[in-house]
Amino acid sequence: MTLSIGIDIGGTKVAAGVVDEDGEVLAVARRRTPSRDPGHIVDVVVEIVGQLRSDFDVAAVGIGAAGFVDAARSTVLFAANLAWRDTPIRDDISSRLDIPVVVENDANAAAWGEFRFGAGGQEPDVIVLTIGTGIGAGIIIDGVLHRGRFGIAGEPGHMRVVPGGRLCGCGNRGCLEQYCSGTALVRAAREVAQERPADAARLLELAHGDVANIDGPVVTKAAQEGDAAAVDCFDEIGRWLGQGLADLAALLDPGRYVIGGGVAEAGDLLLSAARDSYAAVLTGRGYRPLADVVPATLGAQAGLIGAADLARRS
Repeated sequence: MTLSIGIDIGGTKVAAGVVDEDGEVLAVARRRTPSRDPGHIVDVVVEIVGQLRSDFDVAAVGIGAAGFVDAARSTVLFAANLAWRDTPIRDDISSRLDIPVVVENDANAAAWGEFRFGAGGQEPDVIVLTIGTGIGAGIIIDGVLHRGRFGIAGEPGHMRVVPGGRLCGCGNRGCLEQYCSGTALVRAAREVAQERPADAARLLELAHGDVANIDGPVVTKAAQEGDAAAVDCFDEIGRWLGQGLADLAALLDPGRYVIGGGVAEAGDLLLSAARDSYAAVLTGRGYRPLADVVPATLGAQAGLIGAADLARRS
């Protein structure tokens, strides 16, 4: 059985694993991400691959990187939370490892993992959305990862949904992820806790009475315990998510949406509102099938599993 290594490079950590052809992770290793030094990131990847190769015979390495990856799957063009600008990461790493290396956007890698081994169920047309600090996405069309002409497809978080709206980190205003993300959830919860403290009693209790202590896990726990304000926040985020799904359906008509990421760990608190909103605003509603909207199943390992499988196939 052919083994490969998948690596997920994020803003705070590097996670790696040896993955078999069935998507099973046989061994894992982690390091902190040295985000301000591109050369040091390469050193960390080489070190972690060397550690895993000492116990396993692997055929290739797949790297999921949080940034724009070019069409050749070799260069990270831009990464907002890492110090990469037109960085030839594939060649820098493969020259030191003497093993084939493939670089892919981290959301694309996670989407491929869910498609092949997770909630995608190998539905041939599936969109995987990761709702975390922002929105990541990967698009599978006819069983093929769609990367676009320049390798940068799959950024629905930066579809502008509110002209002149909130300023986004991308430089534009009114992007979807400013209204549907972990950041948006926390912002809404802090606002509602100040405006409606009676409805946010449990939310404020969990935050020890300080609005500044409200974060994603606090909002999720409060909502799960029935805090009215926290539940309203998830409803709001879910409505925006449903609108985004409907917009994507107008363009791509997928058969399934898979929703992952930290915010999605709230389950039906988010997904019920998203499904209702999606069905309510879908173009041609009532005269066309609704795509499934299901939770992701691979969790934090989706990216490394997908990256490893993509490397094996390249």
